Amino acid sequence: METVQTVPDWKATADEIWAMMKETDRRMKETDQRIEANARQQEETFRQMRESSRRLDQQLGKLGNRFGEMVEYMVVPNLVDKFHELGFEVEKAYRNVLVARKTRRILTEVDVFLENGNKVIIVEIKNKPSVGDIDDHVERMEKLRQDADLHHDKRKYRGAIAGVVFGENEKTYALKQGFYVIEPSGETFNIIEPKGDYYPKEW
Repeated sequence: METVQTVPDWKATADEIWAMMKETDRRMKETDQRIEANARQQEETFRQMRESSRRLDQQLGKLGNRFGEMVEYMVVPNLVDKFHELGFEVEKAYRNVLVARKTRRILTEVDVFLENGNKVIIVEIKNKPSVGDIDDHVERMEKLRQDADLHHDKRKYRGAIAGVVFGENEKTYALKQGFYVIEPSGETFNIIEPKGDYYPKEW
């Protein structure tokens, strides 16, 4: 029995391959277009997220400033009486004091400056004091001591940290640095004086 061999239709096969290649190319282009569209959409989403984050930061910053102002207005009028109870006679009290060199370079900023002929108390006010805020206040006290020495101011400088919300760790850390801790208590506030293992530090 003879075997009949079929001759392949090379033209038809080439046309099919060419059609498949064109279809594959078309699909790849569509895929590239979808990828580009997705990339643009993601970039726009990221841009909107960055813008939202920026606006939120601005709003929180303004809110934080308002809280700080509210705290200062609530705390400052009563600080004189509270420190009087601790034996510190306040003769003058100032808010938002800028301390500058003769070169007009700002040395530091002080939220509340209390003074008499013998002592000065520098109060830093924060919504929620952190360990970093307390370290910054230590640095502020050192700068003020150096500036006082340059002006032959022999008075003793003490520091205080006031906060709307005071964590226990931060409170302990502030007391350990020798600061008075000022925190809300009912409709007023208390001043905690470093005692026991800690004592009010003087610069």
